[in-house]
Amino acid sequence: MYSGEWWRFIYADDAEKTPGVTWQLIRRVLNYAKPYWFKLTLMLVTIIISAGLSMVVPLALRELIDHAIPEKDASRLNWLALALFFIPIFNSAVLTFQRWLNSDVGEGLIFDLRRELYNHMQRMSVRFYVANKTGELMSRLNNDVVGAQQAINNTFVALITNSVTVIGVLIVMLSLEWRLTLAGLVILPLVIIPARRFGRNLRTVVHEAMTLNAKMNAVMNETLNINGIMLTKLFGRASDESSRFEDRARKVADIGVQRAVMGSAFFAILGLVGAFGTAVVYWLGGHLVLSGALTVGTLVAFAALLGNLYGPLQALVNAPVELASSLVSFERVFEVVDLPVEVKEKENPVALKSIQGKIEFEDVTFSYNALKAPSLSKANRFGEENIEAVLSDAPVDGKSSPLSQARTDAVQNLNFTIEPGQLAALVGPSGAGKTTITYLLPRLYDPTSGVIRIDGYDLRDVGLKDLADNIGMVTQESYLFHDTIRTNLLYAKPDASLAELEAACKAANIYDFISELPNGFDTIVGERGYRLSGGEKQRIAIARVILKNPQILVLDEATSHLDSQSEVLIQNALEKLMQDRTSLVIAHRLSTILAADVILVMDRGQLIERGTHEELLAQGGLYAELYETQFKLRSETAEVSEAAMD
Repeated sequence: MYSGEWWRFIYADDAEKTPGVTWQLIRRVLNYAKPYWFKLTLMLVTIIISAGLSMVVPLALRELIDHAIPEKDASRLNWLALALFFIPIFNSAVLTFQRWLNSDVGEGLIFDLRRELYNHMQRMSVRFYVANKTGELMSRLNNDVVGAQQAINNTFVALITNSVTVIGVLIVMLSLEWRLTLAGLVILPLVIIPARRFGRNLRTVVHEAMTLNAKMNAVMNETLNINGIMLTKLFGRASDESSRFEDRARKVADIGVQRAVMGSAFFAILGLVGAFGTAVVYWLGGHLVLSGALTVGTLVAFAALLGNLYGPLQALVNAPVELASSLVSFERVFEVVDLPVEVKEKENPVALKSIQGKIEFEDVTFSYNALKAPSLSKANRFGEENIEAVLSDAPVDGKSSPLSQARTDAVQNLNFTIEPGQLAALVGPSGAGKTTITYLLPRLYDPTSGVIRIDGYDLRDVGLKDLADNIGMVTQESYLFHDTIRTNLLYAKPDASLAELEAACKAANIYDFISELPNGFDTIVGERGYRLSGGEKQRIAIARVILKNPQILVLDEATSHLDSQSEVLIQNALEKLMQDRTSLVIAHRLSTILAADVILVMDRGQLIERGTHEELLAQGGLYAELYETQFKLRSETAEVSEAAMD
């Protein structure tokens, strides 16, 4: 026990900091164990067998010393010697089988928990991911699930094992000699008190060590990724980051030495107290032997049993705190599982197999702050700090919301219709609500009020999978997985043939580029596609949507950050993509706007103008102003670029 479970003592004096254990939480944890009841029963049997075998050895020693040797019984001596040899072997086999059962149940239960947690996260809305840090979500799936696994594989099993062992040892000890049993139990406070007092200081050191380690890891996570390393190199801060990491790594090393020294001293104290208890038992038992009240074999057996008592008994003394500390991982996992799903699918949704593509917004209002974003509580794991200011170590004010807007409603009282096959261009100043509209149509968010319809069906009545199959979206920043071009394309249509891939890439003006690569479609694009240029990533994203072949397109055709050649290639690809489809486009180029069947002009979340290019120019409103200040200039620049390319 002392070699591997010293941390049982660390939290003993911090009950106010440990989470409470409720029967509701325990019942919920046990519900996950129901499918494994048979294996759990077998495991309980192995625990009882193992505990019984551990008590047979001391009794065999007593028989050996008190009878076999004094009576010169060679046959009994031989059998006892064989028992002392084979019992540990058999016990090892039982423990191995128990460990297999324990691992199988624990891994299966955690698999169920991790699967449920991941599936629930998949159903959460975009609002949830905007409101919560990615690192915290990963921590729930990794740290907390692993912590729950430790609770299953170690804490619960140790609790049962120690309970069975203590009960069994006490029964045997009382049957051997009740006076020595009381003497052994009287010594127990000498084990608990020093352990708790010394453990308080050790806990502080361990907590500081984990905090420093978390800070060191935070620096690595922030600087050793494609974005962080590029920023470091562009600002020439490589040596500064190396010094920062060296400083934090040195603190981790120093606290590690302190922790090791205190741990050794801690174990030494426990060992001395245990030795004192054993000495007292031998002293009292020795006098009983001298008086003839006790045999030598019984004394030896009793001392051996005493060694099996202190460790499990000490563990049981701290079991409530240990159990509470382990169950906190389950609490944090359940916190995510219990979060309400904002964008829900009806039990019997409408199936959209083939649609015309008519889009209707009726009195649609949406506010990012209308509903409280389902956010996670701050992690307060033992021995792990929530590192927020990675570089400066400064506290971060958590009051400001990442969803704050300059106005209450992102969009307000929107009413418009896009007929099947039409191209609708969204224009307006930055922050006018254009992107919000493109998020509402594929139901990344639900309107605060009002209705959005496709072919007359309320989006909330349509199956989410059918909705996704019929809507294709290309955003300004295209996301690619760290995988091959082929895998990224097949994400739209897993069963697509090579001919389909090639046709989609040709339509997106990216096929020639891919064919010139040494590995072609099997080229790894790198983290977030960083091995490709912005234009290449965008065209692969367009090819992916072409492969998907949706009836409705939602596009942010922003190409201002691209070179002229890439911009022209992407615009040509977009023109092909929008043919014979209903398209809702955040338009930045005059050519797209001129081709639009209807132009929707947004300002501060409201639709203030609509019509064709000529109609809106004649009105002399916001669109006319944008045309003179933005679209016309961009069009002239693009014409010069295209002429230069020709």
